[in-house]
Amino acid sequence: MGIDFHRSVILFARPSFIEGFARVLDLGATLNEYNTARTPELADRQALLNDWLAVGDDLYSSIEQLESENKDRLVSA
Repeated sequence: MGIDFHRSVILFARPSFIEGFARVLDLGATLNEYNTARTPELADRQALLNDWLAVGDDLYSSIEQLESENKDRLVSA
């Protein structure tokens, strides 16, 4: 199972290679751009949902790892 990093950066715009290169020369941080929502409440709701989905992914991944590490114990029980 892979980690979905898109959830944690939903409010940040993904720059192209050229934009990334231009950011190196942008000493005044004038190229910073963020994705927006219609209202602050919607942005908060989306961020909170994404946070809880990430927590769920972490729990699921931990359970899978625990089961795979203790497979022989689980079968004999």
